Amino acid sequence: MSFSISLLGFIILLFITFNNVLIARAFTGTYGVNYGRIADNIPSPESVVTLMKASKIKNTRIYDANHEVLNAFKGSGIGIIIGLGNEFLRDISISQDRATDWVKQNVQPFVPGTRIRGIAIGNEVLGGADQGLWEVLLPAVKNVHTALDLLHLADDVEVSSPHSAGVFASSYPPSAGAFKETLVPYMQPLLEFFTRIKSPFYINTYPFLAYISDPEHIDINYAIFKKNPGIYDEKTKLHYDNMFEAQIDATYAALEKAGFPKMEVIVSETGWASRGDPNEVGATVSNARTYNKNLRKRLLKKKGTPYRPKKVVKAYVFAMFNENLKPGPTSERNFGLFKADGSTAYNIGFTGLVPSSATSLFSLKGTGSMYAVCVAALILIITS
Repeated sequence: MSFSISLLGFIILLFITFNNVLIARAFTGTYGVNYGRIADNIPSPESVVTLMKASKIKNTRIYDANHEVLNAFKGSGIGIIIGLGNEFLRDISISQDRATDWVKQNVQPFVPGTRIRGIAIGNEVLGGADQGLWEVLLPAVKNVHTALDLLHLADDVEVSSPHSAGVFASSYPPSAGAFKETLVPYMQPLLEFFTRIKSPFYINTYPFLAYISDPEHIDINYAIFKKNPGIYDEKTKLHYDNMFEAQIDATYAALEKAGFPKMEVIVSETGWASRGDPNEVGATVSNARTYNKNLRKRLLKKKGTPYRPKKVVKAYVFAMFNENLKPGPTSERNFGLFKADGSTAYNIGFTGLVPSSATSLFSLKGTGSMYAVCVAALILIITS
């Protein structure tokens, strides 16, 4: 009997350890979705969690550190990257105390219940219009990382900063990818620090924006993953049949030229608008559905790119909902995968909101084999 109790204790410990390993993983799978909230008609955070779990979305990014959202995600198992907005960078960059206070207020109270696995410091800072932010980005990054380290959170919470295509001097063909010379004094030390703390390079990649800027010369099929002749990169002798992978490899080429050939690239934003202004050619429901459906299928294959075949591509789709209060062209308010009522905007394989029983079933998926092992072991103990 004592042996059976010891065995039972071992199994319980093994099960707890197994679950903790699952929780500690940085990016679960390859697919995530950005959860923007510049809207007055989208579901509550609690409903969004239900929707994500029903749709098996395991990774998300938000653009702030809203406490209502962070509380809603508690216990969900969904990995979340929170954002430190551009408006805070100057203050955080000049004061370690302010950085530490920010982490104490917006990270420490919520972990580990809420799976905060990263902080995005600013958004599309380098190459942006406010050049004053270029200088304060790295000090802000360092101060936030130091704060995480002081609070013993640095091993679990990654620090990063997503970039736009505005950081590139060239990106076509992919092998020509290179950073703008004006950004090198800011990009180089940032990449050195990210290398030291083992953070990836996050890039916002939008074939949609490339296409609408030059629809006469870019094949729509190349942009939305449909059959097409593709392009051939003479330097690398590689063929590309979609712009998404070409843009990622242009990023790898730029990193290589800068001296960082081993840094991983993760797509922090990509998507396709389902509606746009008259001059936004290609912003249709059909194209949005095709792009996002084919992107999801491609990511689920867990493959690399032509230039980095062993680096599995990971991406966050933009966005969870159409955000009706976003400024700018019509396309900005029409990137959502879901409507405000939680139903799908178009069919790419998601089911929308489902009964709560499905949520509980979802929480077991992926750990079922371990449950089966534990149950079988318990039966063996009881009957022995």
